[in-house]
Amino acid sequence: MRIRIVDAFTDRPFAGNPAGVVLFDGAFPGDDRLQEIAAEVNLSETAFARPLTGSSQDADWALRWFTPVTEVDMCGHATLATAHVLRTTGAATGTVRFAARCGTLTATAHEDGSITLNFPTAPLTPAALPEGVTEALGAEVRSAHDTGPHIGDLLVELADEKSVRGLAPDVRALARLSRRGVIATAPAEDPSRGYDYVSRCFFPNVGIDEDPVTGSAHTALAPFWSARLGRDDLTGLQASARTGLVRTGLRGDRTLLTGSAVTVIEGDLLA
Repeated sequence: MRIRIVDAFTDRPFAGNPAGVVLFDGAFPGDDRLQEIAAEVNLSETAFARPLTGSSQDADWALRWFTPVTEVDMCGHATLATAHVLRTTGAATGTVRFAARCGTLTATAHEDGSITLNFPTAPLTPAALPEGVTEALGAEVRSAHDTGPHIGDLLVELADEKSVRGLAPDVRALARLSRRGVIATAPAEDPSRGYDYVSRCFFPNVGIDEDPVTGSAHTALAPFWSARLGRDDLTGLQASARTGLVRTGLRGDRTLLTGSAVTVIEGDLLA
């Protein structure tokens, strides 16, 4: 079984968000085995994909994502990593359609090596600020939004980029505030630096204290900032220690996520 580690939403190794990618020729093994592999890889997500056959299929590959502790409904960076592996190994060309828990997703490779994902836009709804958010984050919150069923995060707006970068939250306390975790965001201090907004993501309920670069979160960040900045096409910087850029394009009920990826490790799973 071949396994690859791919850094996603970056064009250089050891940045962006690393994901494990495993391609199967046939049916997936049992859920317990997939979870064991993801726990062994011990990255925020490991993606498992297998080809689908038959003209009646609405997708080309089945795709699943596991954190070290659970399966999730949606993951952007591991989808980007999977599409990168399919392209670089010749297993797929052109636009690839994935069948996943959150519906059909597509990935389109470009000549410059970047890949555009087509994901469902998160249905943002204003939310009352849960008790304890300010204390858990250590920062004042300007507004809060629920991100819907597939993501399950609380999106909170902070005053400025400095506040987002300076967060040192109590992640155990954040676990009580939403199903997956908390997305903290603010406008860019200086958009001339190449990004329009910043974010950081904390997901203790799925075993990820801080996720380096989160594609799925940008399906909520895209409509949030497009409404405020008056533009459908934006660039977000996830200001984790590894950092990464996600170019977002709001297209109604779909959001385009564009980024690059780099394979850094390739080997055989022997167990």
